[in-house]
Amino acid sequence: MDAARLARQLDFIIEIDKLKHVFRQTLLMDASRLENDAEHSWHLAAMAVLLHEYAAEKGIDLPRVVAMVLVHDLVEIDAGDTYCYDEAGNRDKAEREQAAADRIFAILPPDQAAAVRGLWEEFEAMATPESRFAAALDRLQPLLHNFRTQGAQWRKHGVNAGQVLERNQRMHDGAPELWAYAEAMIRDAVARGYLAPDPRPE
Repeated sequence: MDAARLARQLDFIIEIDKLKHVFRQTLLMDASRLENDAEHSWHLAAMAVLLHEYAAEKGIDLPRVVAMVLVHDLVEIDAGDTYCYDEAGNRDKAEREQAAADRIFAILPPDQAAAVRGLWEEFEAMATPESRFAAALDRLQPLLHNFRTQGAQWRKHGVNAGQVLERNQRMHDGAPELWAYAEAMIRDAVARGYLAPDPRPE
């Protein structure tokens, strides 16, 4: 056994426990509290296993998708969660997350550091079938939460349907059938008064 390698792996495992303390602007579906990043990542992994038949491209590498969604938010241990509709917070998001990636992934042995960072970078780039599907799930999951909580966080942050459609339309690239479902859900949310209508002219 390589004791030094194991020590680095365990250090990383201990470090990523901090993800349980990073809270998102998403309520649990029972609206009892905010969801944390670790719960979000687990939920996406379960969704990938259950919904991969809806990926835009058949025969995707499911274990790679699961690994990707499990690591995609680890940088938020340092960078924090940036609400997707927070324009000011998103201006320096990439810079904060790159600095976080430099520190957090380097805890691992070099080969695993490169592999895990590669998964994170692949997710961010959305250039592969697997990353596009993972990104679609990452957009669908909070939509489900917002709908089930009657738009509580949408209303709190003054979000409208135009913003939600613009933010989530790239779901089509990774899972067109799930995007069709999401579009219908967004329209229903507006009809029910959960989400403010798109203020832009038709």
